[in-house]
Amino acid sequence: MSDKIKITSSHWVLVIALLAAAFACFLLVEPYINSIVMAFIISLLMFPIHEWIERKLPKHKNTVSLLSCIVLTFIIVFPLLFVFAAIVQQGSAFSQNVYQWVTHGGIQTIFEHPWVVKSLSLVNTYLPFDTIEPQEIAQKVAQFATSFGSNLVGISAKILGDATNFLMDFFLMLFVLFFLLRDHDKIISAIRHILPLSRSQEDKLLDEVEQVAKSAVMGSFLTAIAQGFAGGIGMWLAGFPGLFWGTMMGFASFIPVVGTALIWIPAAIYLFLTGDTTWAIFLTVWSVAVVGSIDNLLRPFLMQGSAGMNTLMIFFSLLGGLHLFGLIGLIYGPIIFAVTMVLFNIYEEEFQGFLDQQDRS
Repeated sequence: MSDKIKITSSHWVLVIALLAAAFACFLLVEPYINSIVMAFIISLLMFPIHEWIERKLPKHKNTVSLLSCIVLTFIIVFPLLFVFAAIVQQGSAFSQNVYQWVTHGGIQTIFEHPWVVKSLSLVNTYLPFDTIEPQEIAQKVAQFATSFGSNLVGISAKILGDATNFLMDFFLMLFVLFFLLRDHDKIISAIRHILPLSRSQEDKLLDEVEQVAKSAVMGSFLTAIAQGFAGGIGMWLAGFPGLFWGTMMGFASFIPVVGTALIWIPAAIYLFLTGDTTWAIFLTVWSVAVVGSIDNLLRPFLMQGSAGMNTLMIFFSLLGGLHLFGLIGLIYGPIIFAVTMVLFNIYEEEFQGFLDQQDRS
C-alpha cells in the first residue's frame, strides 16, 4: 500500500484555514512573545536543575515545576536588585566626584597638557568647525556632571515606575515556564506529531534549535557578564567605581564592533592626561588582553558547532538580530540562521538525487 496522501481541494482549504487561524493566534500573543520565547530558552537552561528536583520528588510534577520557578526567581531577582542599588549609589557618587573635579580646576590641568593644546590647535586650524574653547568644554563637562546625577535618579525612578510592567512580564514568563517544565514531554511529542518530517529530521531540527538557543544565551549574555566582571576589576584597580563601570562595560559589550572600548578608551585617555600614565597603560593592556580576549575566545567557543554556522554567519546573525529585534535579537538571530541551515540540509537530503542529476547534466 502506498503511503502517499492524495491532496484534495478540501485539504487545501483546511491548510489555509489553519494558517489563518495560526496567524490570528500569533497576533493575540504577539505582545507577550518575548516572555514566551524567554520562558522557552530558560526552560532549556533550567532543565538539568528541574530534572534533579524531579528525581527527588518523582510523583509531584506540579510541586517540582513550582520549586524550579522559585529557584529561578532567587537566581535572577536578588542579584538584579543588588546590582541596581549599587549602580545608583556608585553612579551618583561618580557624578559628584566629577563635578568637584571640574569645579576645582581638574579639567584645566588637562587642557594645559601639551598634547591637548596641540590637538586643539590642529582642530581649530584645519577642521571646518567653530573654534573650540577650553572654557566652553569645561562648562559642558560641569553641566553634564551635574545633570548626570539627576538623570541617573530620574532613570532609576522611571525603572521603578516601570516595575509593574517588568513584574508582569517576569511572572508571565514564570507562568509559561511552569507549564513548559511540567509538560515538557507532552509538548515535544505534540511538536513531533505535527511536523511533517521523518523522525531523524525532527531530531535534527529540534536538537539544533535547543543547541543554538542555549549557545545564544551563553555566547551573548555570559560573555557580557564575563567582560563586565573583568572590565570592572580593571576599572576598580585603576581607581574608578568598579561595579558601576563594570556593568556599563557589560552593556557596551552588546554593541557590535565598538563593544567595551566605548568605556575603557576614554578612561585610559583620562588617566594619561591626568598624569597617571602607568595606570593608563595598565587599563589599556588589561582591556585589550583580558577583556578583549573574552569576546574573541569565549563567545565563538560557546557558540561553536551551530548548524555549521561559521564565525562570519554568527556575527551577522547577532548583528542582524540586534538591529531587527533589539536585545532579544541576540537570541532570535542565531535561531533563525540555525533553523534556515537545518532546513537547507533537509532540502539537500530530500532532493539529493535531483541535485546530483542536475550537477551531471
